[in-house]
Amino acid sequence: MAQFMLLLRDTPDTFSRYSEQEIHTILQKYRTWREAQGSRVVLGKKLKDGEGRVMRKGSSKPVVTDGPFAESKEIMGGFFVVEADSYDAAVEIASTCPHVQFGTIEVRAVEIT
Repeated sequence: MAQFMLLLRDTPDTFSRYSEQEIHTILQKYRTWREAQGSRVVLGKKLKDGEGRVMRKGSSKPVVTDGPFAESKEIMGGFFVVEADSYDAAVEIASTCPHVQFGTIEVRAVEIT
C-alpha cells in the first residue's frame, strides 16, 4: 500500500478568531477523524504556531531566518501520513478531514526508493 502526505495549510490568522473552548472542540474533531481512519493514518502532527526556520541557499552556507512569517499568505499547520491504494483513495480520505473547513490540504505521494 502506498503512503501519502496530507499537508495541512491555512492562513496565519485562521484560528485566531476562535475562543479557547472553540479551539478545543476543533482539535477534538481532528482527533476523532484520525481515530476513525484506524490504521490508514500512519502519523499526524500539528506544527507549533509561529515557530520555525526557513533555509535558503547562501554563497558559502545556507542562510537561516526565522519563520513562518505572519505576512505569509499560507502556512503549514500540520500534516498526516496516510496509507491508501491510490491517489484517488488518498484524496477521498483527505476529503473527510476536518481541515477542509479551515484551509487547504495538499495530497502528495511519498516516494519509496
